[in-house]
Amino acid sequence: MANLGPLRSPQREPIPIDARAADHLRYIRETMESAAEFTAVPGWGGVAMGVTALVAAFAASRQTTPRAWLAVWLIEAFVAVAIAAPAAATKAHRANSALFSGPGRKFLLSFAPPIVVGGLLTFALFNAGILAALPGVWLLLYGTAIVTGGAFSVRVVPVMGLCLMSLGGAALFAPARLGDAFMAAGFGVVQIGFGWWIARHYGG
Repeated sequence: MANLGPLRSPQREPIPIDARAADHLRYIRETMESAAEFTAVPGWGGVAMGVTALVAAFAASRQTTPRAWLAVWLIEAFVAVAIAAPAAATKAHRANSALFSGPGRKFLLSFAPPIVVGGLLTFALFNAGILAALPGVWLLLYGTAIVTGGAFSVRVVPVMGLCLMSLGGAALFAPARLGDAFMAAGFGVVQIGFGWWIARHYGG
């Protein structure tokens, strides 16, 4: 039987140094993104949202039917989204950060569920004729969205959410005639105050 000699493992191709460097850089970038804060919460956009909420609260208080009252606040919700989305995108672009990756994606994924629940409860409570509960429910769930999303943002953001939740809890047990006043305080005054603070201290 012939002696084949010692078996040798096939030589592996050396990994190019630039490939290893690229892997390291990718790992560092992903680690930094996961640890970073979402700073694109719009400050001046929040101020604008608060102003429109004050107008909506006044307009809603003048309505004579539940359907018209709800329509005013639903229009305000769409106006707020139309203000917040481009304001956040502009702030993220100015800070050279991606709105839908890293901390931005975590913020949105945490923010969205309470808002979806709020939309479903809105139509359920309206169909059941329990409109008096809507101001409290809206403030509670919007505040919850701000708190959960704010866990990936600067510290003042979840504080704003807690203020909104406090107002929402109070609105649930207050007389129904005070609903628009609570909405003006939360979506208006609180939003303007914290929006101004964020704009002054966190880049607009």
